[in-house]
Amino acid sequence: LPSTLMVTILSRSHADRNVYPSAGVLFVHVLEREYFKGEFPPYPKSGDASNDPITFNTNLMGYPDRPGWLRYIQRTPHSDGVLYGSPTAEHVGKPTIIEITAYNRRTFETARHNLVINIMSTEEFPLPYQAEFYIKNMNVEEMLASEVLGDFLGAVKNVWQPERLNAINITSALDRGGRVPLPINNLKEGVYVMVGADVPFSSCLREVESPHNQLRCSQEMEPVISCDKKFRAQFHIDWCKISLVDITKVVMVHSNRPDPGTGILPEFGEYNPPSESLKGRDYFSDFLVTLAVPSAVALVLFFILGYSMCCRREGVIQLVHHSSIQKSTKELRNMSKNREISWPLSTLPVFNPVSGEVVPPIHPDNYETTSMPLMQTQTNLQNQITIPQQRPSGWCCRRLLHYRILSALLCVNVCVRL
Repeated sequence: LPSTLMVTILSRSHADRNVYPSAGVLFVHVLEREYFKGEFPPYPKSGDASNDPITFNTNLMGYPDRPGWLRYIQRTPHSDGVLYGSPTAEHVGKPTIIEITAYNRRTFETARHNLVINIMSTEEFPLPYQAEFYIKNMNVEEMLASEVLGDFLGAVKNVWQPERLNAINITSALDRGGRVPLPINNLKEGVYVMVGADVPFSSCLREVESPHNQLRCSQEMEPVISCDKKFRAQFHIDWCKISLVDITKVVMVHSNRPDPGTGILPEFGEYNPPSESLKGRDYFSDFLVTLAVPSAVALVLFFILGYSMCCRREGVIQLVHHSSIQKSTKELRNMSKNREISWPLSTLPVFNPVSGEVVPPIHPDNYETTSMPLMQTQTNLQNQITIPQQRPSGWCCRRLLHYRILSALLCVNVCVRL
Protein backbone atom coordinates (compact mmCIF):
# COMPACT_ATOMS: atom_id res chain seq x y z
CA LEU A 1 0.00 0.00 0.00
CA PRO A 2 1.19 3.56 -0.55
CA SER A 3 0.53 4.33 3.10
CA THR A 4 1.94 2.01 5.70
CA LEU A 5 -0.68 0.08 7.71
CA MET A 6 0.31 0.58 11.33
CA VAL A 7 -0.44 -2.14 13.89
CA THR A 8 0.42 -0.99 17.41
CA ILE A 9 1.47 -3.49 20.09
CA LEU A 10 0.87 -1.78 23.40
CA SER A 11 2.79 -3.12 26.38
CA ARG A 12 2.33 -2.77 30.10
CA SER A 13 4.96 -0.02 30.24
CA HIS A 14 2.50 2.41 28.64
CA ALA A 15 5.17 3.69 26.28
CA ASP A 16 4.15 6.06 23.49
CA ARG A 17 3.98 4.69 19.97
CA ASN A 18 5.15 6.88 17.08
CA VAL A 19 3.82 6.61 13.54
CA TYR A 20 4.78 8.66 10.47
CA PRO A 21 2.00 8.97 7.89
CA SER A 22 2.27 11.14 4.79
CA ALA A 23 0.11 14.15 4.01
CA GLY A 24 -2.51 13.48 1.37
CA VAL A 25 -2.25 9.69 1.76
CA LEU A 26 -4.73 7.46 3.55
CA PHE A 27 -3.63 6.64 7.11
CA VAL A 28 -4.91 3.46 8.79
CA HIS A 29 -4.12 2.33 12.33
CA VAL A 30 -5.64 -0.87 13.72
CA LEU A 31 -6.33 -1.29 17.44
CA GLU A 32 -6.20 -5.06 17.89
CA ARG A 33 -7.91 -6.55 20.90
CA GLU A 34 -5.37 -9.34 21.27
CA TYR A 35 -2.61 -6.91 22.21
CA PHE A 36 -4.75 -5.22 24.88
CA LYS A 37 -5.79 -8.42 26.67
CA GLY A 38 -2.44 -8.54 28.46
CA GLU A 39 -3.38 -5.32 30.26
CA PHE A 40 -6.27 -7.02 32.05
CA PRO A 41 -6.38 -9.92 34.56
CA PRO A 42 -6.48 -13.45 33.12
CA TYR A 43 -9.70 -15.27 32.54
CA PRO A 44 -11.03 -16.77 35.82
CA LYS A 45 -11.40 -20.32 34.47
CA SER A 46 -8.18 -22.03 33.45
CA GLY A 47 -8.20 -23.60 30.05
CA ASP A 48 -10.98 -21.35 28.70
CA ALA A 49 -10.16 -18.90 25.97
CA SER A 50 -10.47 -15.26 27.00
CA ASN A 51 -12.96 -13.41 24.86
CA ASP A 52 -13.72 -10.36 26.95
CA PRO A 53 -15.64 -7.55 25.21
CA ILE A 54 -13.26 -4.63 24.79
CA THR A 55 -14.13 -1.17 23.48
CA PHE A 56 -11.88 1.78 22.75
CA ASN A 57 -12.13 5.51 23.26
CA THR A 58 -9.85 7.81 21.29
CA ASN A 59 -9.34 11.54 21.71
CA LEU A 60 -6.75 14.22 21.14
CA MET A 61 -4.73 14.80 24.28
CA GLY A 62 -6.32 17.60 26.26
CA TYR A 63 -9.50 17.59 24.16
CA PRO A 64 -12.68 15.51 24.26
CA ASP A 65 -12.61 14.44 20.60
CA ARG A 66 -10.24 13.52 17.79
CA PRO A 67 -8.86 15.88 15.11
CA GLY A 68 -11.21 16.68 12.27
CA TRP A 69 -9.35 14.58 9.72
CA LEU A 70 -9.18 11.44 11.89
CA ARG A 71 -12.10 8.98 12.21
CA TYR A 72 -12.62 5.91 14.36
CA ILE A 73 -14.85 2.86 13.93
CA GLN A 74 -15.47 -0.34 15.85
CA ARG A 75 -18.44 -2.43 14.79
CA THR A 76 -18.79 -4.66 17.93
CA PRO A 77 -16.95 -5.07 21.26
CA HIS A 78 -15.53 -8.33 19.92
CA SER A 79 -13.96 -6.73 16.82
CA ASP A 80 -10.88 -4.57 16.38
CA GLY A 81 -11.04 -0.81 16.30
CA VAL A 82 -9.66 1.23 13.40
CA LEU A 83 -8.34 4.79 13.23
CA TYR A 84 -8.29 6.14 9.69
CA GLY A 85 -8.16 9.43 7.84
CA SER A 86 -6.25 11.59 5.40
CA PRO A 87 -4.06 14.30 6.93
CA THR A 88 -3.50 17.48 4.93
CA ALA A 89 -0.52 19.75 4.45
CA GLU A 90 -1.75 21.97 7.27
CA HIS A 91 -0.84 19.27 9.80
CA VAL A 92 2.71 18.71 8.57
CA GLY A 93 5.32 19.12 11.31
CA LYS A 94 2.76 19.17 14.13
CA PRO A 95 2.86 16.05 16.30
CA THR A 96 -0.64 14.81 17.09
CA ILE A 97 -0.96 12.83 20.32
CA ILE A 98 -3.99 10.53 20.45
CA GLU A 99 -4.99 9.03 23.79
CA ILE A 100 -6.29 5.48 23.41
CA THR A 101 -8.29 4.07 26.32
CA ALA A 102 -9.31 0.39 26.27
CA TYR A 103 -12.32 -0.68 28.38
CA ASN A 104 -12.83 -4.27 29.48
CA ARG A 105 -16.61 -4.62 29.63
CA ARG A 106 -16.41 -7.74 31.81
CA THR A 107 -14.13 -6.48 34.59
CA PHE A 108 -14.67 -2.72 33.97
CA GLU A 109 -10.92 -2.12 34.02
CA THR A 110 -9.15 0.28 31.69
CA ALA A 111 -5.78 0.62 30.03
CA ARG A 112 -4.46 3.80 28.44
CA HIS A 113 -1.79 4.34 25.79
CA ASN A 114 -0.69 7.23 23.63
CA LEU A 115 -0.27 7.25 19.86
CA VAL A 116 1.96 10.02 18.46
CA ILE A 117 1.20 10.82 14.82
CA ASN A 118 4.03 12.68 13.04
CA ILE A 119 2.71 13.83 9.66
CA MET A 120 5.35 13.98 6.94
CA SER A 121 5.30 15.98 3.71
CA THR A 122 5.68 14.37 0.28
CA GLU A 123 6.90 15.79 -3.02
CA GLU A 124 4.09 14.21 -4.98
CA PHE A 125 1.32 15.75 -2.87
CA PRO A 126 -1.22 16.46 -4.11
CA LEU A 127 -1.64 14.16 -7.10
CA PRO A 128 -3.27 16.15 -9.93
CA TYR A 129 -5.89 13.60 -11.05
CA GLN A 130 -8.31 12.28 -8.45
CA ALA A 131 -11.21 9.85 -8.88
CA GLU A 132 -13.78 8.89 -6.26
CA PHE A 133 -15.59 5.54 -6.54
CA TYR A 134 -18.72 4.45 -4.73
CA ILE A 135 -18.61 0.74 -3.82
CA LYS A 136 -22.03 -0.62 -2.91
CA ASN A 137 -21.12 -4.05 -1.49
CA MET A 138 -18.62 -2.96 1.18
CA ASN A 139 -18.64 -1.50 4.67
CA VAL A 140 -15.95 0.94 5.70
CA GLU A 141 -14.19 -1.46 8.11
CA GLU A 142 -14.11 -4.14 5.40
CA MET A 143 -12.61 -1.73 2.90
CA LEU A 144 -9.95 -0.62 5.37
CA ALA A 145 -8.47 -4.12 5.54
CA SER A 146 -5.08 -4.17 3.83
CA GLU A 147 -5.90 -7.09 1.54
CA VAL A 148 -9.21 -5.65 0.31
CA LEU A 149 -7.83 -2.16 -0.22
CA GLY A 150 -4.81 -3.61 -2.03
CA ASP A 151 -7.08 -5.59 -4.39
CA PHE A 152 -9.09 -2.47 -5.21
CA LEU A 153 -6.00 -0.36 -5.93
CA GLY A 154 -4.71 -3.15 -8.14
CA ALA A 155 -7.95 -3.18 -10.18
CA VAL A 156 -7.86 0.62 -10.54
CA LYS A 157 -4.23 0.47 -11.63
CA ASN A 158 -5.05 -2.04 -14.39
CA VAL A 159 -7.74 0.30 -15.73
CA TRP A 160 -5.93 3.61 -15.26
CA GLN A 161 -2.28 2.58 -15.87
CA PRO A 162 -0.61 5.32 -13.80
CA GLU A 163 2.96 5.47 -12.55
CA ARG A 164 1.95 6.54 -9.04
CA LEU A 165 -1.38 5.61 -7.48
CA ASN A 166 -2.36 6.39 -3.89
CA ALA A 167 -5.48 5.94 -1.81
CA ILE A 168 -6.36 9.43 -0.60
CA ASN A 169 -9.43 8.95 1.56
CA ILE A 170 -12.19 6.51 2.51
CA THR A 171 -15.61 7.68 3.70
CA SER A 172 -18.64 5.69 4.78
CA ALA A 173 -21.84 6.34 2.86
CA LEU A 174 -23.55 7.10 6.18
CA ASP A 175 -21.28 10.15 6.56
CA ARG A 176 -22.56 11.39 3.18
CA GLY A 177 -26.23 11.22 4.16
CA GLY A 178 -26.81 7.57 3.26
CA ARG A 179 -29.38 5.43 5.06
CA VAL A 180 -28.65 2.46 7.28
CA PRO A 181 -29.48 -0.66 5.22
CA LEU A 182 -31.98 -3.24 6.37
CA PRO A 183 -30.47 -6.34 7.99
CA ILE A 184 -31.57 -8.58 5.12
CA ASN A 185 -29.82 -10.15 2.15
CA ASN A 186 -26.42 -9.16 3.56
CA LEU A 187 -26.87 -5.53 2.53
CA LYS A 188 -23.93 -3.16 3.06
CA GLU A 189 -23.72 0.51 3.93
CA GLY A 190 -21.51 1.42 0.97
CA VAL A 191 -18.21 3.29 0.97
CA TYR A 192 -16.59 6.09 -1.04
CA VAL A 193 -12.95 5.55 -1.98
CA MET A 194 -10.87 8.41 -3.41
CA VAL A 195 -7.67 7.61 -5.29
CA GLY A 196 -5.15 9.88 -6.97
CA ALA A 197 -2.80 9.39 -9.89
CA ASP A 198 -0.22 11.33 -11.86
CA VAL A 199 -1.62 10.65 -15.38
CA PRO A 200 -4.89 11.75 -16.98
CA PHE A 201 -7.98 9.59 -16.71
CA SER A 202 -8.21 6.59 -19.00
CA SER A 203 -10.80 6.26 -21.74
CA CYS A 204 -12.65 3.65 -19.71
CA LEU A 205 -13.18 6.08 -16.83
CA ARG A 206 -14.25 8.77 -19.29
CA GLU A 207 -17.03 6.56 -20.67
CA VAL A 208 -19.32 7.56 -17.81
CA GLU A 209 -19.29 11.17 -19.11
CA SER A 210 -20.75 10.21 -22.50
CA PRO A 211 -24.28 11.53 -23.27
CA HIS A 212 -25.64 8.00 -23.61
CA ASN A 213 -24.46 6.96 -20.14
CA GLN A 214 -25.58 10.27 -18.65
CA LEU A 215 -29.07 9.63 -20.04
CA ARG A 216 -29.10 6.13 -18.55
CA CYS A 217 -28.04 7.52 -15.18
CA SER A 218 -30.84 10.11 -15.28
CA GLN A 219 -33.28 7.23 -15.89
CA GLU A 220 -31.79 5.30 -12.92
CA MET A 221 -30.28 2.69 -15.22
CA GLU A 222 -26.75 1.30 -15.03
CA PRO A 223 -24.39 2.83 -17.59
CA VAL A 224 -22.47 0.68 -20.02
CA ILE A 225 -18.79 0.69 -18.94
CA SER A 226 -16.33 -1.55 -20.75
CA CYS A 227 -13.98 -1.99 -17.79
CA ASP A 228 -16.66 -2.80 -15.22
CA LYS A 229 -15.89 -6.52 -15.52
CA LYS A 230 -12.45 -5.93 -13.98
CA PHE A 231 -14.17 -4.80 -10.76
CA ARG A 232 -17.36 -6.87 -10.81
CA ALA A 233 -15.81 -10.03 -9.39
CA GLN A 234 -15.19 -8.36 -5.99
CA PHE A 235 -16.41 -4.76 -6.09
CA HIS A 236 -19.82 -3.54 -7.24
CA ILE A 237 -19.24 0.05 -8.35
CA ASP A 238 -22.04 2.56 -8.91
CA TRP A 239 -20.66 4.28 -12.01
CA CYS A 240 -23.30 6.99 -11.90
CA LYS A 241 -21.73 8.29 -8.68
CA ILE A 242 -18.14 8.33 -9.84
CA SER A 243 -16.39 11.69 -9.57
CA LEU A 244 -13.42 12.68 -11.76
CA VAL A 245 -11.52 15.81 -10.69
CA ASP A 246 -8.53 17.42 -12.39
CA ILE A 247 -7.15 19.78 -9.75
CA THR A 248 -4.93 21.50 -12.29
CA LYS A 249 -8.09 23.02 -13.81
CA VAL A 250 -9.82 23.81 -10.56
CA VAL A 251 -9.84 27.49 -9.65
CA MET A 252 -8.67 27.85 -6.08
CA VAL A 253 -10.72 30.25 -4.00
CA HIS A 254 -8.88 31.59 -0.98
CA SER A 255 -11.01 32.87 1.84
CA ASN A 256 -9.75 34.65 4.91
CA ARG A 257 -10.95 32.35 7.63
CA PRO A 258 -10.59 33.46 11.23
CA ASP A 259 -8.16 31.69 13.48
CA PRO A 260 -10.09 28.87 15.18
CA GLY A 261 -8.09 29.41 18.36
CA THR A 262 -7.32 26.85 21.02
CA GLY A 263 -10.91 25.80 21.60
CA ILE A 264 -10.85 26.88 25.26
CA LEU A 265 -13.24 29.56 26.46
CA PRO A 266 -11.71 32.70 27.98
CA GLU A 267 -11.74 33.22 31.74
CA PHE A 268 -14.82 35.14 32.95
CA GLY A 269 -14.34 34.75 36.68
CA GLU A 270 -16.51 32.87 39.13
CA TYR A 271 -20.21 32.37 38.59
CA ASN A 272 -22.38 34.57 40.81
CA PRO A 273 -25.91 33.18 41.18
CA PRO A 274 -28.80 35.60 41.82
CA SER A 275 -29.64 36.49 45.40
CA GLU A 276 -32.35 34.65 47.31
CA SER A 277 -34.36 37.82 48.02
CA LEU A 278 -36.09 38.59 44.75
CA LYS A 279 -37.77 41.92 44.14
CA GLY A 280 -41.57 41.90 44.33
CA ARG A 281 -43.48 42.46 41.14
CA ASP A 282 -46.45 44.79 40.74
CA TYR A 283 -49.31 43.10 38.89
CA PHE A 284 -51.66 46.11 38.84
CA SER A 285 -50.69 47.08 35.32
CA ASP A 286 -51.23 43.50 34.18
CA PHE A 287 -54.70 43.59 35.80
CA LEU A 288 -55.61 46.76 33.94
CA VAL A 289 -54.50 45.33 30.64
CA THR A 290 -56.21 41.97 31.21
CA LEU A 291 -59.58 43.02 32.72
CA ALA A 292 -60.12 46.77 32.74
CA VAL A 293 -59.38 47.43 29.08
CA PRO A 294 -61.73 44.69 27.70
CA SER A 295 -64.46 45.81 30.15
CA ALA A 296 -64.18 49.42 29.01
CA VAL A 297 -64.42 48.40 25.36
CA ALA A 298 -67.49 46.26 26.10
CA LEU A 299 -69.16 49.18 27.97
CA VAL A 300 -68.59 51.56 25.06
CA LEU A 301 -70.10 49.05 22.65
CA PHE A 302 -73.12 48.63 24.98
CA PHE A 303 -73.80 52.39 24.99
CA ILE A 304 -73.47 52.59 21.22
CA LEU A 305 -75.95 49.73 20.78
CA GLY A 306 -78.37 51.26 23.28
CA TYR A 307 -78.25 54.63 21.54
CA SER A 308 -78.85 53.01 18.17
CA MET A 309 -81.85 51.00 19.36
CA CYS A 310 -83.54 53.46 21.75
CA CYS A 311 -82.65 56.95 20.58
CA ARG A 312 -82.66 56.71 16.80
CA ARG A 313 -85.79 56.47 14.65
CA GLU A 314 -84.79 53.18 12.99
CA GLY A 315 -84.18 51.50 16.32
CA VAL A 316 -87.49 52.68 17.77
CA ILE A 317 -89.37 51.40 14.72
CA GLN A 318 -87.76 48.01 15.13
CA LEU A 319 -88.66 47.86 18.82
CA VAL A 320 -92.31 48.84 18.12
CA HIS A 321 -92.52 46.31 15.32
CA HIS A 322 -91.15 43.60 17.56
CA SER A 323 -93.57 44.51 20.35
CA SER A 324 -96.55 44.47 17.97
CA ILE A 325 -95.55 41.02 16.74
CA GLN A 326 -95.46 39.70 20.31
CA LYS A 327 -98.88 41.22 21.11
CA SER A 328 -100.45 39.78 17.96
CA THR A 329 -99.02 36.37 18.68
CA LYS A 330 -100.41 36.40 22.22
CA GLU A 331 -103.85 37.56 21.01
CA LEU A 332 -104.02 34.81 18.40
CA ARG A 333 -103.18 32.19 20.98
CA ASN A 334 -105.97 33.42 23.30
CA MET A 335 -108.46 33.44 20.41
CA SER A 336 -107.54 29.89 19.44
CA LYS A 337 -108.41 28.69 22.93
CA ASN A 338 -111.83 30.45 23.00
CA ARG A 339 -113.00 29.89 19.43
CA GLU A 340 -116.37 28.14 18.88
CA ILE A 341 -116.50 25.22 16.50
CA SER A 342 -119.21 22.71 15.74
CA TRP A 343 -119.10 19.61 17.85
CA PRO A 344 -118.42 16.30 16.10
CA LEU A 345 -121.42 14.01 15.75
CA SER A 346 -119.82 11.46 17.98
CA THR A 347 -119.93 13.94 20.88
CA LEU A 348 -123.67 14.73 20.66
CA PRO A 349 -125.94 13.36 23.43
CA VAL A 350 -127.67 10.08 22.80
CA PHE A 351 -130.51 8.24 24.54
CA ASN A 352 -129.93 5.20 26.65
CA PRO A 353 -132.10 2.47 25.01
CA VAL A 354 -132.91 0.88 28.38
CA SER A 355 -133.70 3.78 30.72
CA GLY A 356 -134.52 6.48 28.13
CA GLU A 357 -132.20 8.97 29.80
CA VAL A 358 -129.95 11.39 27.90
CA VAL A 359 -126.34 10.27 28.01
CA PRO A 360 -123.93 13.28 28.35
CA PRO A 361 -120.92 13.71 26.06
CA ILE A 362 -117.39 12.98 27.18
CA HIS A 363 -116.09 16.54 27.65
CA PRO A 364 -117.53 19.54 29.48
CA ASP A 365 -118.24 22.93 27.92
CA ASN A 366 -114.96 24.46 29.04
CA TYR A 367 -112.88 21.71 27.40
CA GLU A 368 -110.31 22.92 24.82
CA THR A 369 -111.85 21.92 21.51
CA THR A 370 -108.67 22.28 19.50
CA SER A 371 -107.45 18.92 20.76
CA MET A 372 -110.85 17.15 20.78
CA PRO A 373 -110.83 13.78 18.95
CA LEU A 374 -113.19 13.32 16.06
CA MET A 375 -114.27 9.83 17.04
CA GLN A 376 -115.17 8.67 20.52
CA THR A 377 -114.99 5.18 21.83
CA GLN A 378 -118.21 3.39 22.74
CA THR A 379 -117.06 2.89 26.34
CA ASN A 380 -116.86 6.66 26.97
CA LEU A 381 -120.46 7.52 25.92
CA GLN A 382 -121.76 7.18 29.48
CA ASN A 383 -119.62 10.12 30.67
CA GLN A 384 -121.24 12.82 28.48
CA ILE A 385 -122.71 15.72 30.48
CA THR A 386 -123.72 18.54 28.10
CA ILE A 387 -126.75 19.16 25.89
CA PRO A 388 -126.32 19.89 22.19
CA GLN A 389 -126.64 23.49 21.08
CA GLN A 390 -130.22 24.68 20.38
CA ARG A 391 -130.90 26.54 17.13
CA PRO A 392 -132.30 30.09 17.64
CA SER A 393 -135.93 30.91 16.92
CA GLY A 394 -136.78 32.13 13.41
CA TRP A 395 -133.88 30.21 11.95
CA CYS A 396 -136.04 28.57 9.26
CA CYS A 397 -137.66 31.88 8.22
CA ARG A 398 -134.31 33.60 7.80
CA ARG A 399 -132.97 30.68 5.75
CA LEU A 400 -136.05 30.81 3.46
CA LEU A 401 -135.63 34.57 2.99
CA HIS A 402 -132.02 34.04 1.95
CA TYR A 403 -133.06 31.52 -0.67
CA ARG A 404 -135.65 33.96 -2.14
CA ILE A 405 -133.15 36.82 -2.34
CA LEU A 406 -130.61 34.61 -4.12
CA SER A 407 -133.26 33.45 -6.62
CA ALA A 408 -134.28 37.06 -7.39
CA LEU A 409 -130.68 38.08 -7.96
CA LEU A 410 -130.19 35.12 -10.30
CA CYS A 411 -133.25 36.08 -12.35
CA VAL A 412 -132.09 39.69 -12.63
CA ASN A 413 -128.65 38.51 -13.82
CA VAL A 414 -130.21 36.27 -16.48
CA CYS A 415 -132.48 39.09 -17.74
CA VAL A 416 -129.58 41.51 -18.03
CA ARG A 417 -127.69 39.04 -20.18
CA LEU A 418 -130.60 38.46 -22.45
